[in-house]
Amino acid sequence: MQKIKWITVLVVWLAAGNLLAQAGQQAVETKGAALLDVQQEKRALQSLLKIAEKEIMPAVDAMPADKFGFAPTDGEFKGVRTFGQMVKHLSATNHILAAAALGEEPPADVGDEVGPEAVRTKAEILNYLNGSFAHLSKAIESIGQTNASVNSSPISPLKKAEVTRSALVVESLMHACDHYGQIVEYLRRNGVVPPASRP
Repeated sequence: MQKIKWITVLVVWLAAGNLLAQAGQQAVETKGAALLDVQQEKRALQSLLKIAEKEIMPAVDAMPADKFGFAPTDGEFKGVRTFGQMVKHLSATNHILAAAALGEEPPADVGDEVGPEAVRTKAEILNYLNGSFAHLSKAIESIGQTNASVNSSPISPLKKAEVTRSALVVESLMHACDHYGQIVEYLRRNGVVPPASRP
């Protein structure tokens, strides 16, 4: 997990450096023009969010309801989350980072990235996941707003001075992609071919 956090920091740092370089170049070339095309940035992030949703939602739905309590036991899997716990964790993280991007407090029921205790069934978990993607979409739409604050988050490796709405959304998408790989592993261990891999 520490390795993933450092990769996240590196990617966000590189992206931020690239954006700052582009902004500086644009400032020199087009005096008085907007430094970044906010609408283009929002469209790009919404597209990436839709790709993540398109991969993750059907994959989670493909797992039979009676397997949401499954966790691998052979190999180095001691103490890992069950399938349902992993999806709730992914959803809770989306909510926490989206809330930070919107300048909100995280939802009270996210726990320590574990999600609400009351969310237990497959249908409830899918609904919670779907809501977390909607929350991220709202965070993306807030990019460019100057009248709202952005909060740092204790679960983010970004320091307070590095936090932007875009960075928090990108971090959440990277985290989701990491868990998509784990979702695929859990599916295949239960004889389920992930929907994205089907002919």
